Amino acid sequence: MSESSAPLSFADFKLNKQLLTAVAEAGFEHPTPVQEQTIPLLLSGHDVLGIAQTGTGKTAAFGLPLLMKVKYAQGVHPRALVLAPTRELAMQLETHLKRLATYTDLRIFAIYGGLGPKTQIETIAQGVDILIATPGRLLELYSQGDLVFKELKTLVLDEADKMMDMGFMPQIRRILEVIPRKRQNVLFSATMPDKVAVLSEEFLEFPVRVEVTPSATSAQTVSQTLYRVPNFLTKINLLDYLLLDWDTFQRVMIFCRTKEHADNINNFLARKVVGEARAIHGNKGQNARINAMEAFRNGELRFLVSTDVAARGIDVPQVSHVINFDVPLVYDDYVHRIGRTGRAAHTGAAITFANEAEMHHMERIAELIHQEIPELPLPPEVKVMPTTFEEQQSMDREMDERRRREDPDFKGAFHEKKAPLQKTIDKRTGLPYVEGPNRSQKGNKKRPSPGKSQSPAAKAIAKLRGSRRK
Repeated sequence: MSESSAPLSFADFKLNKQLLTAVAEAGFEHPTPVQEQTIPLLLSGHDVLGIAQTGTGKTAAFGLPLLMKVKYAQGVHPRALVLAPTRELAMQLETHLKRLATYTDLRIFAIYGGLGPKTQIETIAQGVDILIATPGRLLELYSQGDLVFKELKTLVLDEADKMMDMGFMPQIRRILEVIPRKRQNVLFSATMPDKVAVLSEEFLEFPVRVEVTPSATSAQTVSQTLYRVPNFLTKINLLDYLLLDWDTFQRVMIFCRTKEHADNINNFLARKVVGEARAIHGNKGQNARINAMEAFRNGELRFLVSTDVAARGIDVPQVSHVINFDVPLVYDDYVHRIGRTGRAAHTGAAITFANEAEMHHMERIAELIHQEIPELPLPPEVKVMPTTFEEQQSMDREMDERRRREDPDFKGAFHEKKAPLQKTIDKRTGLPYVEGPNRSQKGNKKRPSPGKSQSPAAKAIAKLRGSRRK
């Protein structure tokens, strides 16, 4: 009985010595639940549909069987393909898989946009065993003839729901058309919306579903709190107040909805708060984003301000807090944002600031994660600022649009108002003016004019034309 209840070790999966040594050096003592269920299935050749919270070890769950299957460097063309939605996640996967493959000769390489393709093409030409790619760059190099997939045996889609949100479905279908049909397929995500379920039916063959937590469940190691904050400036004041506690807020990720908010918050932190800060978003160059992530990962930054570009799959150890400065409009993104903390059995905290319009979204998020998020009162030390006219208009418009979607008859404050019609009197007849060809209502004509001119000149021209025809 005691033997059956003993925790599994990675040696129980019959991995080779090189992988077991790398796993031990990486500090992994026992497999996580998702690894316990997934690794044996993939080693047996099954297609797998995996749903697990972010930070539970999904990369190793598909990475170790992948490395075991590919085994050693061979040929030039890739034998395994891992698709990721963002550049940051592609780089993260490359780092993790290379660490697990330290004692093998496997060639692992990531390709993504934002950089010139020349260096990537040269590396591919020298030979790649496991290719990690964003869909856009993959199809770009394939269309140029720089990639050949005839040796491909395994396909992994990581963060599939984000790919759907980012509109990658046509590209994924195109990729499925050009790679060999006979292959092993793996799909992983922290959430499983309907459109991802449809995708899984398209390319997975009799998959085994691994769901260690219900879809869209937030990590249990993360405490969640909510502040109702009226406007942007008051959010800034609350942020300033919270971050005064250096001992508690040691390494913080701050998520915003827009690039402008990210830059404004980063500038505020640089001026007012102790600790280095940087912002990453779509307008930042690729090198700037890479450098910021590396500096944050190495502990050189106290704050990383980001749009949702960094919410998925980025593994930064010991992030103490995630602050949602703005509430995400894609509710699944909330799960991925707060998953940046509380990783690998560590505890973390997620704090959300929500204005009047955003409180509706928080109610929907609580329904999604099947968990009430406790609301805390604003600390008395935080100065509440007046809401600007423009910001109030923006919130009112957002609430109007939401209510209009729910109730088509709802007009709201911003509906298109039609000017009242004024009756115009026709001076010739003294009757109300009527638009259209029959403008006059002169007398009690039973058959009004068809609208053509009946002036003497017009009649003469018509008569002349008729005589010419004869």
